Amino acid sequence: MRRSVLMLILMVGVSLAMGAQTMSQDSLVEIQKNHNPKLTSLIAPTVLVGIGVVGIHSHWLQARDADLRKEILKNSRIGTIYDDVSQHVPMAAVYGLNMLGVKSTHTLGQQAVLGGMSALTMGVLVNSMKYGIKKMRPDGSSRNSFPSGHTATAFMGAEMLYQEYKDTSPWIWIAGYTMATGTGFLRMYNNRHWLTDVIAGAGIGIFSVKLSYWLYPKIYTEKRNRKGVFVAPLYDGKNIGVASQITF
Repeated sequence: MRRSVLMLILMVGVSLAMGAQTMSQDSLVEIQKNHNPKLTSLIAPTVLVGIGVVGIHSHWLQARDADLRKEILKNSRIGTIYDDVSQHVPMAAVYGLNMLGVKSTHTLGQQAVLGGMSALTMGVLVNSMKYGIKKMRPDGSSRNSFPSGHTATAFMGAEMLYQEYKDTSPWIWIAGYTMATGTGFLRMYNNRHWLTDVIAGAGIGIFSVKLSYWLYPKIYTEKRNRKGVFVAPLYDGKNIGVASQITF
């Protein structure tokens, strides 16, 4: 766990630093035009997280979780490691498509900042809930089942694909969401998560991106002419860290 926290800190810090060097006055004006989300866009992720939270105490939802687990395990013969890879594919596609020249909403540097902000938000939410709620995994291995971090990571990437390439081709973000859904299924197939864990993880991943896209121009338009150090906290329920950006 300590290693994953350090990796997240490094990723966020590098992302913020990259973006700080690529933004200009003109690009920030353009960004402002693309960051005016409606409150209605938060309904879906809020509902998803809400279902997961209710499922912690709802006997009816717990029974549905158990029924689905039994059905999946009937056809589950061996565990797979594909979900460890598939969770990162949507986010990798965000940057990969940009580098291949596919038209996107933001530049590669700006995407790096947005990805770092989203990962920071998602990491704090997921890990705080995991070690605060302490829900037992279906395989009984540990009490950090809720919510699914793999699923949150996958849907974070899928939502970024939507935000970046929705005006280029719907098939891009559809593919991303398909991959993210598959990741959630594999977490249940491997007996690592309940359905409600996966549903909540999906909501957190989507919410993290939407929040980051809303905050992005507000943070960087105010700081574009300033020099100094920007520090953001990182907490996973056990360990405390920071992500920093130095502006020259």
